Amino acid sequence: MLKEFKDFAFKGNLIDMAVGIIIGGAFATVMKSLVADVFMPPLGMVLGKVDFSQMKIELQPGTAGVEEVKNEAGEITTAAVAEVPEVAINYGAFITEFISFVLLALVVFIVIKKVVAGMQKEEEAAPAEPPVQEVLLSEIRDLLKK
Repeated sequence: MLKEFKDFAFKGNLIDMAVGIIIGGAFATVMKSLVADVFMPPLGMVLGKVDFSQMKIELQPGTAGVEEVKNEAGEITTAAVAEVPEVAINYGAFITEFISFVLLALVVFIVIKKVVAGMQKEEEAAPAEPPVQEVLLSEIRDLLKK
């Protein structure tokens, strides 16, 4: 197993795979930005001025960490309290990420289809040479005909 890994790593496959992962991650970031910043705003406008980043179901509202209280003199003052974060189901962000995933999967599918088609064309374009025996036999036949 160690020998197989060594062969795999030193043949360049590991480096090719690492480069592919890095470029794929960068491409995914670009696709997320494309969907969130380019596709979703016009889609939101078409659907009635919907901001997908704000679409959520609020389960528990958050508090700011400051509360107004009355002191002994009856004056309203502010007091620091523990800040409570909002608890919400952000389904708008999920929709955005899902569209990003679908577009990314579509692009990867198209690229792989093109690469496979290109590899098949290369295999078809290079016909295999006939074996040496057949070449020699055809030369002998041609000499006998003369």
